[in-house]
Amino acid sequence: MAAVRLSPRLRSIPLLLPGLDPAAAVHRSSSATAAARAMSSSSSSASSPPTPYTTLVGRVRCEREIKRSKFIAVAASVPDERAAMSFLNEVKDPRATHNCWAYKVGEQFRYNDDGEPSSTAGKPIYSAIISSGIDMVMVVVIRYFGGIKLGTGGLVRAYGGVASECLKDAPTCLVKPKARVGMEVPFDLLGTVYNQLQHFHAEDIKQDYDTGKDGTVVVMFKVEYEKIESLGNAVNSACSRKIELLQ
Repeated sequence: MAAVRLSPRLRSIPLLLPGLDPAAAVHRSSSATAAARAMSSSSSSASSPPTPYTTLVGRVRCEREIKRSKFIAVAASVPDERAAMSFLNEVKDPRATHNCWAYKVGEQFRYNDDGEPSSTAGKPIYSAIISSGIDMVMVVVIRYFGGIKLGTGGLVRAYGGVASECLKDAPTCLVKPKARVGMEVPFDLLGTVYNQLQHFHAEDIKQDYDTGKDGTVVVMFKVEYEKIESLGNAVNSACSRKIELLQ
């Protein structure tokens, strides 16, 4: 992207924004402007914001022996199906008798019995995930057969039980989804706006001076959904004028 030639006044503006890369502030980014305008035009048809969810912090492991069969459950947070399959490939043991698994990513879920009788392994693991209240998570239960058959009911209890035990005391955190938001800001109010962005813990802040309007810059950032309205009110109050948020 080509650098924009700025007036002396414009060159001084990035100094008002501590923590931002000055070089990034003087580059044209028409795609960022287009994205902000697209957010504005589609906001009326946007769906309800995602709700906060609880997920795992790090990876957890649990091991149990049931009638000489060893069951090892390994669980971790996964953001999507691709990450879930990558996690499975990482932790499964080709030497084991079975590598059964289940994951839940929002409304999406899958489970697999990996050779065990139908619905005796993957489904109980998935039920354990649902009972735990944890989302964006995958659990893999690895079984090493010990020579004694457990029967259908025994398998359900074994796989579901070790998965539940793995998740029961696992460290978790509450994740509050963030939205990409933008606003067109007059040059003289950039410092004021940026102070509010810091106060509301906005992240991934970017600037685009290619707005097509003299004296304005598009500021784009991520902020928690539940803070959007309060941030907008705080910005307007601090600036003593209406500055619309582009979602």
